[in-house]
Amino acid sequence: MKRISTPYTFSIKVFPFVFFGFLAFFLFLLLINGAYQKAPMFLVLLGVMAVAGFFFTKQSLKNLVDEVDDCGHYLLVKKRGEEDTILLSNIINVNFSTDQRGVSGRITLTLASPGKFGTEITFAPPPAVYISFPARNEIAEDLLARADKARRG
Repeated sequence: MKRISTPYTFSIKVFPFVFFGFLAFFLFLLLINGAYQKAPMFLVLLGVMAVAGFFFTKQSLKNLVDEVDDCGHYLLVKKRGEEDTILLSNIINVNFSTDQRGVSGRITLTLASPGKFGTEITFAPPPAVYISFPARNEIAEDLLARADKARRG
């Protein structure tokens, strides 16, 4: 059994709480000092940052699972204390995508029949030391080839 997801999933999921905590702290400082009366644009800026942060968080963490382990002919997926096994023959597509800078990646598995976590499973692979253009990931390529082979035979 080999872990193919990042060990940093916890920090990825905690970041939004830290971000909104800082926004709340700055709002508190603005209200205490009365700075919002002199420069109300700070309130607008905090509101825009909060809305943008909310939508970015919803989009990036929508289906992110906690851990994915490769067990040979199946994957063991863990999310919030629940586990599900996904046979490689059930995977019909493997998609690797990166953010605009090409730094943080996501692998999305599309399943033929839905599992416990739905028809799409998304996880973050371990961070890569190098960046290739176009974006490629050995884990995603290996999973796609093995899933294709499992479906055929």
